[in-house]
Amino acid sequence: MDWSRWHEQYDLADSWLARRLRTVQARIDTALSEAPEGELKVISLCAGEGRDLLPVLARHPRRDDVRARLVELDPRNVAAARERAEAAGLRHVEVVAGDAGLIDQYEGMAPADLVLICGVFGNITDRAIEGTVAACSRLCRTGATVVWTRHRGAPDLVPQICAWFEARDFERRWLSPADVTFGVGAHRFAGTPSPLRHGARLFEFVGYDVLAKAAAEPHGSEGTDRGEPS
Repeated sequence: MDWSRWHEQYDLADSWLARRLRTVQARIDTALSEAPEGELKVISLCAGEGRDLLPVLARHPRRDDVRARLVELDPRNVAAARERAEAAGLRHVEVVAGDAGLIDQYEGMAPADLVLICGVFGNITDRAIEGTVAACSRLCRTGATVVWTRHRGAPDLVPQICAWFEARDFERRWLSPADVTFGVGAHRFAGTPSPLRHGARLFEFVGYDVLAKAAAEPHGSEGTDRGEPS
């Protein structure tokens, strides 16, 4: 998968990706507006070109309060995100070229006030999704918001993802309607954060195309990627 060219679909105003992006941006805006006064920390996993966070941050009244770390593996996406941040004058945005599935990438930023897991849950195994949800209690401070996405294709995993979050002291703040082709959720952490487990892996980024092919095979499986123990 060419993940740099994949972003071109965002430029089509009526595409489902463009509609999902606008929905995610609205949830980010709300989370920043509702956050307490003072410095805010934001983490973005598999951040791509930063199209969800950076435009919102550029125009938001809290922009100067925010320290953000975007973690992305594709070097072209990393370069594009850095250019966007620089062009917007976002001096406290750090774009890291690396594997977002490694929890050590968030050392010094966790627990954060806002965690973005967008474009991830459709590209990893179900067991890795559950493990990543479990690890959010290590990434989030009390009161933090997690904004996440997942497609609504069969089998629709969105209700189960909500259940996984809610079983771990996350309160549902918002969920996109079931009759749209994408799922966007926002959950607020009401628990007490746990320390990072150094060296832990949250997930392996598999890719939805690989997952779909495996599911279509007679003996397809979800693989062995379990992520954070649940």
